[in-house]
Amino acid sequence: MIGPDIQFANPEFFWLLLLLPVALLWYFFRRKQQLPTLRISSLRAFSTPSLVSRLRPLPFILRLLALAAVITALARPQTENISTRTKTTKGIDIVMAIDVSSSMLARDLRPNRLSALKEVAAEFVRQRPSDRIGLVVYAGESYTKTPITSDKRIVLSALEDITYGQLSDGTAIGMGLATSVNRLKDSKAISKVIILLTDGVNNAGFIEPQTAADMALEYNIKTYTIGLGTNGNALSPIGYNADGTFRYGMREVEIDEALLKDIATATGGEYFRATDNETLETIYDEINKLEKTEIEEFKYYRYEERFRPWVLLAGGLLLLEWVLRITVFRSFI
Repeated sequence: MIGPDIQFANPEFFWLLLLLPVALLWYFFRRKQQLPTLRISSLRAFSTPSLVSRLRPLPFILRLLALAAVITALARPQTENISTRTKTTKGIDIVMAIDVSSSMLARDLRPNRLSALKEVAAEFVRQRPSDRIGLVVYAGESYTKTPITSDKRIVLSALEDITYGQLSDGTAIGMGLATSVNRLKDSKAISKVIILLTDGVNNAGFIEPQTAADMALEYNIKTYTIGLGTNGNALSPIGYNADGTFRYGMREVEIDEALLKDIATATGGEYFRATDNETLETIYDEINKLEKTEIEEFKYYRYEERFRPWVLLAGGLLLLEWVLRITVFRSFI
């Protein structure tokens, strides 16, 4: 009747339990005084006390247990059921623009830049249950992988499917940013955000990055930019083997940080540099903290009273005591 889910509405009644040991001591002291004493030299002529006489205190003990049950009932044991309802008061629409050029296969991140990004970006998506998220991929050109949606399963599946070779090679930063803006410009969300990641320099596409940044500013779209790649040289694709696979060699990492900083500053965002897996994860955590969705949470409490079994137990103990007093222990009353 008392488990880990039980709580008491009036636990102060348990102080009354301190009276029980006092009553028990009083009973045995009073009983000792009421019993007559006789001094004799031997007990051989007397039989040993019967079981009934030994159990004479039982009715009083049953009464004390009944009283303990009543006190427990007065403390009002109850279980608590909590139902929660949330209401999103400020939604955020987010588009992640991901560079899928051949340089994203460089191995300065484990196992390579693209795989490390997909893992971190997937965790970011899971941590945004109340927001709509879309995916844009770009290399020498760009396209929408997933329009903004609240279905995270679709986003995560599309993110997992991103691979190199789906687009012509190159780094069209302006195209990637412009496509992302096009996905968000008609959004009714209070806050609109682009997270643009690249590991290179703009060298393709027919839309200049600054023009795309002006478009983002016009539609009030904040842009966070991330430069991905170690400082110095990285093991990167430098050509093809005879079987069509990439041949790797050391190449200098070139990231147009000045451009990425300008885009972020112009749109009210921030620029980050990720040089390893840990830094990349930290950056997405930081963006996650900066772009918080406001949620109101309502909790409803429903209490179910559990005192009735204790009242029934007390009644049963008192009934048993009464039966014993008028039958087995009648001669002792």
